[in-house]
Amino acid sequence: MFQLNSVAAGLTAAAALTSMGGPALAQSDDPSRWLAPTMIEARANMFMPGLNYLTFQHMDQMFATREVAAGDTVWELPENPMSLEGDYTILGETFDLEGALERTRTNALVVLKDGEIVHETYRNGSGPDTRFLTFSVAKSYTSTLIGLARADGLIESLDDKVTTYLPEMEGSGYDGPTVRDLLRMRSGVNWEERYEFGSETQLTTVHDNSLVAYNYRWCDYAANESEPGANAPDAVFNYATLDTSVLGCIVERVTGKTGAEYMSEKLWKPMGAEHDAYWIMDGPDDVGREFFGAGLAVTGRDHARFGQMFLQGGMANGQQVVPADWVTEATVPDEGYEPFAEGAPMGYQYQWWTDAASDVFMALGLHHQFIRVDPENDIVIVKISYTQEPVGRDAENEELFAQITEKLTQ
Repeated sequence: MFQLNSVAAGLTAAAALTSMGGPALAQSDDPSRWLAPTMIEARANMFMPGLNYLTFQHMDQMFATREVAAGDTVWELPENPMSLEGDYTILGETFDLEGALERTRTNALVVLKDGEIVHETYRNGSGPDTRFLTFSVAKSYTSTLIGLARADGLIESLDDKVTTYLPEMEGSGYDGPTVRDLLRMRSGVNWEERYEFGSETQLTTVHDNSLVAYNYRWCDYAANESEPGANAPDAVFNYATLDTSVLGCIVERVTGKTGAEYMSEKLWKPMGAEHDAYWIMDGPDDVGREFFGAGLAVTGRDHARFGQMFLQGGMANGQQVVPADWVTEATVPDEGYEPFAEGAPMGYQYQWWTDAASDVFMALGLHHQFIRVDPENDIVIVKISYTQEPVGRDAENEELFAQITEKLTQ
């Protein structure tokens, strides 16, 4: 009763203030608002299991962001609903579709077959207009911006040294590798991508200082603190979000625009995206840069459009948006680069994962996010998840995808 009376009193006081002409103050747009202890603590806890189904839907309330504006013309995807109901076997257990989605901790599932939306499910308070952060799925978008910049003549060759475009990298670990080396995650830079947030690992140090505390930018770390590793550029695959961050900074430098501006102009509007996307940034509005390695928030359908565009050789919304030769170059593994290590099930081309057993290629993100493109079966599957573990549940998702594919191709 006390609580109810307190709420009522608060509402009465608010109404009285309004009637007296008291100001209704909007949140300040001062960049320092992102440095408040509450905001720093929120960013530090964005992966919290049990609540990440929600935080992954609302990153713009914890981070400074930069909008990727959609255009006036939407690429309308035809709808042809097909049933995906039935039994699913996930790691030896049998579920119905809803049970399988819960078992694999799914927020959204969008499936395209033959260019048509055949299934769409949103869960846990999300919907078609929810912009989900899907982490390293962003890498495939950043790669595409590199391809567009090359098509525009702004990058002369992928075999140019990184320092050709970012001279501030001279003397760092990025003084030597080429743009192509970074696209393939073979920079040779000393980097360990280990997801133990809250520890003192290298990734955590950069994460905590750039994304949480907003002390410096990812590319500042690359220029000032990165070092060559034990392997020469192009010698060994070593997955490094830092490499993708540097690729994004190359896009900024050669275009003279923010990554969001260039993406809107060259990709998002021509593709016919339905909703604005946004990038979370690695600093306040006045100094932050797009987190090119894992910071793009997009709706499920717009992810599906992106995947379908690549399935169609770069064609979208009736026009050639991404050059067809780039689509092939970025997603079809060169000889010797698949698998990425002896016995591995996958390869890695230009920031796209490739399946060593088929022509499937994928954009993948932490906590099991997928844009899975299957050219043989003309299927695109977007799955947006919220697993407790950042990695390690690929088998259950592959089982789910295989059974969805079987239902659509019988």
